[in-house]
Amino acid sequence: MALNTETEGRGQWGSSLGFIMAAAGSAVGLGNIWRFPYITGENGGGAFVFVYILCVLLIGIPLLFNELAIGRLTGKNPIGAMKKASNNKFWMIPGIMSVIICFMVLTYYSVIAGWTVGYIITELINIPVDFDVFIETPKYIVPLTFLFMVITILVILGGVSGGIEKASKLLMPVLFILIILIAGRSVTLPGASEGINYYLNPDFSKINGGVILAALGQAFFSMSVGWGLMVTYGSYLPKSSNLVTSGLWIGALDSFVALLGGLMIFPAVFALGLKPDEGPSLVFKILPQVFDQIPGGSIIGASFFLLLMVAALTSTISMLEVPVGYLIDEKKISRKKAAWGVGITAMVVSIPAILSSIEESVFSKITMKIGSIQKTGWFDIMDWTFGTLSVTVLCLLFALFSGWGFKSSRLVDEIAIGAPAFKKKLLFGISPGQVWVFFIRYVCPLVIGLVLLNLFGVFGEPESGG
Repeated sequence: MALNTETEGRGQWGSSLGFIMAAAGSAVGLGNIWRFPYITGENGGGAFVFVYILCVLLIGIPLLFNELAIGRLTGKNPIGAMKKASNNKFWMIPGIMSVIICFMVLTYYSVIAGWTVGYIITELINIPVDFDVFIETPKYIVPLTFLFMVITILVILGGVSGGIEKASKLLMPVLFILIILIAGRSVTLPGASEGINYYLNPDFSKINGGVILAALGQAFFSMSVGWGLMVTYGSYLPKSSNLVTSGLWIGALDSFVALLGGLMIFPAVFALGLKPDEGPSLVFKILPQVFDQIPGGSIIGASFFLLLMVAALTSTISMLEVPVGYLIDEKKISRKKAAWGVGITAMVVSIPAILSSIEESVFSKITMKIGSIQKTGWFDIMDWTFGTLSVTVLCLLFALFSGWGFKSSRLVDEIAIGAPAFKKKLLFGISPGQVWVFFIRYVCPLVIGLVLLNLFGVFGEPESGG
């Protein structure tokens, strides 16, 4: 018997395209446009890109199918889904973690989003800004962060099809157009060919254990698995939807944006003789210098930061929807009260992240040390704890639940409802569903476990979050 009996009353996606745009928007965030290029730069360029694509196909997509199937089967938010699917209270842990992670990441992610709004303005009026001074000025950052959160709340107020879906259908095409235009300008700069070669010509001699683990980490961070976001979004899907094709489209669009992000950045960086491995500062410190030296740079710069803002918004929408969905499902609170309540609380909790950029602030001096891991400043502690470590643990728990704590065959049946070929025996009498179960039971937990160990520096220098 199907568990999903309440989806219609909670709201549904109006179309498969709307769902794919919303889910891809959730996956396509700053991680693709900000983190992916600098992680690529730090790990050997094209060799990393090659390994990353393999990781998306072999790890990211199976984990994505898993969360979508759990969501649609139960028709619930992550907490409600785990409560409904299992009598074992242990499995409530990943559900509770999902809601907490989405809320906590929203509180500092919205601060970065506020930076992008500020940079759109400074690029348009062509006033150079010192990034370090900018982020240490609360009178700018607080209203920009709050403005961004209000925009996110207003989208959530519209509901699933009337708010999230409509916004995603508008925002995602804008994002694709902007990224293609900026990448097109970047690759036509004099001297850009060196950057294109660095980015897309793999030097396989640079592939080592560290590169593989970095690619694995980036694959499931950028795919929005391990957050419970896709459980929530999957819960709004009608039974007629095809989870396989939808999942493949989400993975393809996510990777497409990540790859184009590199084509926006590396050709321009090399054309102007800058370093490709500058880390996170690449976006807010180095790229404005690039735009200053390009004809029409202020328009290109404003367009780039508008692109970042759109990517951030499609992600914050999904982060806010998870705790809002929980309050609607489990506490029977209206969408309006839930959206404003969670949103305003997130604004208040974002203040320590804003103040952590100020050198003399107490929030900049807070230190966390776990073994060889040491993080200083509220922002970095939150990012490592919730945006990296907790997401990795949650990925592992969801895989273990579906592989060992629940009947995997029920999830195979759920996926096959809109995609009958998923259960059809193909080569050697094995179906895609059987292959998927093998990955969820054995491959994904093993790989995620290795990534988790890497976060604690077991294989060398600890992997940074983001």
